[in-house]
Amino acid sequence: MENTKTELTTIENREDSFPNKELVDRFVSRILNYSDEDKEKISAAAVFAAKKHGDQKRKSGEPYLIHPIAVAEILMSFNMDADTVCAGLLHDTIEDTGTTEEEIASLFGKEVGIMVQAVTKITRITQDKSIQEAETIKKMFFAMSKDLRVILIKLADKLHNMRTLSGLSSERRIAYARDCLDIFAPIADSLGMQTLKSELEDLSLKALKPESYDYISTYLLERKSEYTAFIKQVSKAIEEACKKEGLQNIEVSGRVKHAYSIYMKIKKRKKEIDEIYDILGIRVICNTTVECYTILGIIHSMWIPIEGRFKDYIAMPKANNYQSLHTTVLGPQNKHLEIQIRTWEMHKTAEEGVAAHWAYKASSGSESGTWKNMDSINYQKIVKKIKSWSKEIEQSEDYMEEIKNELLKDSIVVFTPQGHVIELPVGSTALDFAYKIHTEVGNHCSGARADGSIIPLNKPLQNTQIVEIMTSPSAHPNQQWLEAAASSSTKKKIKAWLNKYQSDFVPEIKAAEKKSVVQPKKELNNPAKLINGTLSYVSPETKGTLMVGEDSNVMYSFAKCCNPMQGDDVVAYITRGRGYIIHRKDCSNLKHMAEVGERTVSVKWTGDEMMKRYRIVSKIDADIFGQIDNAVRSHGGRLRKGTLGVDANRLTGDFTIIAENEDAIRKCTAAIRTIPTVIELTGLSTQNGGK
Repeated sequence: MENTKTELTTIENREDSFPNKELVDRFVSRILNYSDEDKEKISAAAVFAAKKHGDQKRKSGEPYLIHPIAVAEILMSFNMDADTVCAGLLHDTIEDTGTTEEEIASLFGKEVGIMVQAVTKITRITQDKSIQEAETIKKMFFAMSKDLRVILIKLADKLHNMRTLSGLSSERRIAYARDCLDIFAPIADSLGMQTLKSELEDLSLKALKPESYDYISTYLLERKSEYTAFIKQVSKAIEEACKKEGLQNIEVSGRVKHAYSIYMKIKKRKKEIDEIYDILGIRVICNTTVECYTILGIIHSMWIPIEGRFKDYIAMPKANNYQSLHTTVLGPQNKHLEIQIRTWEMHKTAEEGVAAHWAYKASSGSESGTWKNMDSINYQKIVKKIKSWSKEIEQSEDYMEEIKNELLKDSIVVFTPQGHVIELPVGSTALDFAYKIHTEVGNHCSGARADGSIIPLNKPLQNTQIVEIMTSPSAHPNQQWLEAAASSSTKKKIKAWLNKYQSDFVPEIKAAEKKSVVQPKKELNNPAKLINGTLSYVSPETKGTLMVGEDSNVMYSFAKCCNPMQGDDVVAYITRGRGYIIHRKDCSNLKHMAEVGERTVSVKWTGDEMMKRYRIVSKIDADIFGQIDNAVRSHGGRLRKGTLGVDANRLTGDFTIIAENEDAIRKCTAAIRTIPTVIELTGLSTQNGGK
């Protein structure tokens, strides 16, 4: 250690000139809040970087040293430890100057060498852009799982590059910005670094949609004085109300939402910016969790809260450890006002995220007390999540899709009936939940309940629901489940089962393979729909062909009002100019049509398929139609339609299947009877498809 310190002193104090010495001196003067030993180490790293990069230039023509110094200053603004700041200064030396990891480790310590090497591995590229992106991201997640400081260096690197895009071509600027929105801003969000995330998003919007960015910025600038006066009025009112209740040391501040956030509100809500009412936000910072809830009550007594807009992230923190109370009220001048309430510790975590962990370690008061324990728990939660991501990516073929569409998406938290917490991407269904619990739970899922009510397997779950999965030994995946699942990992597990056990399953062919392979047509049915306690199923497959009168070559179409399907009793109504319209005989609209008696023609279905209608009684099972369809397809048949209602904790109703002949109908019937939730099955009628 003494030798290393001597070498650092030699590097720092050497009087011979080196390129960009004035940049280094200016940087060293800004090294604050570090011990003398740490300042010496960081200063030595700056001198080392200056000598190694020499006269290298950026695309803009500026000295290259500006970039590593800026990265280090960003890391210092995060209050990162000295080793991380040194690694930020040196992060391009291995890649661009031929410096070795061993040389860095010998001068600045093993940890610094490892971090610089890890950042270098992330940065190195290949010839193919898509391979470059995928491999870079894969390496980045692997490095994150080893030491989170590596991704913080990369985020600082990305932030400075985004701040200085002007020296790049339009194509490169767009590529940088797209990477930021798809990968780096969501990573910053996952790590709880809201300030960094917001700046990355705004800079990306500026590069990708400059007109939209300028429009929003101009709009906000023109109303700056109005917004400032309104925020001041609201802040003063809250402060005075808190003082009346004996609350001291309360800080109230206001802000205008950042440009990208407003852009997304305009886009999602399809409204003009004048119609976006929650542009302003108020933040109240207090001393204790109890005070947070007290202030919430004070604010709700001052202004009317908007129904459905209260969220308690203190009792139920976000996956990135974010904690606050959120409420929206109808404030002064009848303006919607979003208010966040949090403690000082929560505020630090919300703004700095995982970077706050090193700040707590460095500060004198962080080594004792409740918040040290809380920080340690929160930090370990994030580390565990990152390691889980790294493992998933390592085992996945389509990891880029998983990263962009699932791992980095907003998440919800749902509970098992035993109270265990399950985190899922927004949009996940009960089927995704089942497979998240265990693959075998998913493979034998027969239905689901959310907060005690039966829900379809394809219905998106809501935050904080209690979800119960019903299973059956003979329940198993069918092709409808591929549409019911939202997660690619769930779909992979379903496909694995179908490939193994269902001979007629046709796996999806990837885009790269479609050029040389003709993809067979898949027969996929839409999942059954549960509406007002009634479970309905209608096959989207062909309605069949007809002979109108004695002619099979006339123009006809099917009425949308009654949606006739093969086997229904139908008639053809002659229209003026649109040919024949096929209605079911019991269609309520048919009797009101002009000259219905004279303008209807008899119709019969063509084809030799057999049709069978059944009466069924079964246990409650939201996927009963999926299981029936799966059973009949194994014998060449298909489910045509069905309707079931809930009666005394059972499903009762009827459905119709189609098969090639009577023998196939019998096999289909036998297969349906083996479904464990089926209690009673009665045949009602059999007919030929041509009748």
